[in-house]
Amino acid sequence: MTDTFDVAVVGRGIVGLAHAIAAARSGLRVVVIDRMARATGASIRNFGFVTVTGQERQEMWPLAKRARDIWADVAAHAEIKIVQTGLVMCARRPAAAAVLEDFMATEMGEGCELLTHAQLAARHGEVPYQHCAAALVSPHELRIEAREAMGAVARWMQYELGVHFTDPASVIGCEPCRVITSAGTIKAETIFVCPGDDLNALYPDVMAAHGVTRCKLQMLRLAAPAFRLPSPVMSDLGLMRYEGYSALPGADALAAQLHSEQADAVAAGVHLIAVQSADGSLVVGDSHDYGDSPDPFLHEKIDAGILEEFEAVLGQAPPTIERWMGVYASSSQQNWFTKEVDPGVHLTVVTCGAGMSTAFAIGERVVGAALNRNVMKVA
Repeated sequence: MTDTFDVAVVGRGIVGLAHAIAAARSGLRVVVIDRMARATGASIRNFGFVTVTGQERQEMWPLAKRARDIWADVAAHAEIKIVQTGLVMCARRPAAAAVLEDFMATEMGEGCELLTHAQLAARHGEVPYQHCAAALVSPHELRIEAREAMGAVARWMQYELGVHFTDPASVIGCEPCRVITSAGTIKAETIFVCPGDDLNALYPDVMAAHGVTRCKLQMLRLAAPAFRLPSPVMSDLGLMRYEGYSALPGADALAAQLHSEQADAVAAGVHLIAVQSADGSLVVGDSHDYGDSPDPFLHEKIDAGILEEFEAVLGQAPPTIERWMGVYASSSQQNWFTKEVDPGVHLTVVTCGAGMSTAFAIGERVVGAALNRNVMKVA
């Protein structure tokens, strides 16, 4: 049997859902197709941290600001709890503090504060911050539980926006106005393909042309400590991984120091993000290993490097109660791209690990351009 829709979206990760929401909110009949009955990939294996501060300055930072606003609106409608807000970036070294000073001198520092260790300790007295040369405090971020939120977003889309989710089916191919699946053909005037890190199933030549490979990361959940983190926490190593910081004048001196003092962590792509769940447990990570087929194993040495950075910032680490691996699409050529691969068929991939932080804005932009209509429903 052939079903007909205005818009078909291939992929029910955060990028696919973002496209579907933008189309549905503009009054179109939308279907989402995926081989799985729920999101199981990068969209649920991350921190659930919608990160604004530190994103690449020219494009990703504005996208993240817009996506944060959409997330706040969607969370309210879908009854998703925002478990943390803001960010504390602890600079352990004077060279890191100098990068934060450079950051505060840009427009990206608007609304942020640069505190001394004493000021940070006075504000967050129960948090055992180890000595830091300075701390950037941002109000812009929000955090949700990704594992729970993805299902809640899909249910809201289904029951409130009228989005149809097919039974699990593999997409064999797309043609203008047709999605061919293992369960039959679906007709749609416009098709958005959002495959995540599936490099070979659909449009492998386009993925290769954009240099898309995979990034594997290691994640930990720690038992609840005796304190609550008001905001997610990051540190010096993160200043080298986020382009909003690493492109600043003082970043080269910090990078040289990090390569000298934490060579193993730099080689493994380790940096610190620590967030706290509603039950008090801490989600902590992560690392970065790039390649088309990264190995599927978790390495104790890398976990130890993550925990070493945690303890340098927040003191003794609680016991580890869960470990997992994440994988996302990655490219050194761009942070994301969209391409009309056939008439009315659009491929969109976020290639930098910032899907949770930017997808809602990217989906809004791509769908609006493809349909030539205003899909912005959040002021």
